[in-house]
Amino acid sequence: MNPYRHINPRPTTGRTIGLAGLLAITAVLLGACATAPPPIEQMAVSNAALKHAASADAGALAPAEMSLARDKMARAEQAVTAKEYERALVLAQQAQLDAQLAEAKAEAAKSRKAADALLESSRVLREEMSRQSPTTAPRN
Repeated sequence: MNPYRHINPRPTTGRTIGLAGLLAITAVLLGACATAPPPIEQMAVSNAALKHAASADAGALAPAEMSLARDKMARAEQAVTAKEYERALVLAQQAQLDAQLAEAKAEAAKSRKAADALLESSRVLREEMSRQSPTTAPRN
């Protein structure tokens, strides 16, 4: 005869189900509490980046990037309305980066244009100086 037959090596089925149920309920409650808040600050920062890029004439000088930034911002606003805050946050961050890229490209285009104008002015000045240079050296 087995002297240990009265000892049950496993917990009762009721305890197992109770513990699993408690863990499941805890996970659901924690998941509900972990919902992201509305990305109000990021939305404001992204809108400011769009306005700044627009004031740098990015709409004309970097139209693809500016269009992409505006589109993502519109989608972020739709996500906020749908209370999809995590999606809205990601889209707003992407819109900010796209607007900053558009602004940088616009500034680079302006710089290239200014450099080209300076080079052209320098070329014209050199030509003018070569036409006006005396054929003989001045006397002392």
